[in-house]
Amino acid sequence: METSSPLSSAQLTRVATDLRLACMRISRRVRFEASHDVAPHQFSALARLEDAPKTPGELAEIERVAKPSMSRTVAALVERGLVDRQSDPTDGRQVILSLTAEGRGSLKAIRRKRDAWMASRVSRLSQEEQDVLARATEILTRVAGE
Repeated sequence: METSSPLSSAQLTRVATDLRLACMRISRRVRFEASHDVAPHQFSALARLEDAPKTPGELAEIERVAKPSMSRTVAALVERGLVDRQSDPTDGRQVILSLTAEGRGSLKAIRRKRDAWMASRVSRLSQEEQDVLARATEILTRVAGE
């Protein structure tokens, strides 16, 4: 088995840049090509509510956006029936947000569309390229720290 020498600093920087750009392009394409019914920022807010209800402030902090921006996002999701807004039983000044059944269904549908979009692209690759992507997925998961 042939071993390669470590990348130089310049080579490593180039690989890191190319990888970052490729990941960003794929992420953007998946978000915009596979879900026309819910905007990417709305999908992200829905996904954050999947595990547990949260306040608008908690969502804004998690998503790293200003509270007024999150308030507009939440208002649109409530209007569409994807999110339910309830008063906090322990603090009347707070609002608790949770997914509705329609919101959960929308999340599942969007994920199915995104997976189908990606699967259609990967299916066009050779078996060797698919194998490389399978291994790269393991590596990228480690890089992402998940």
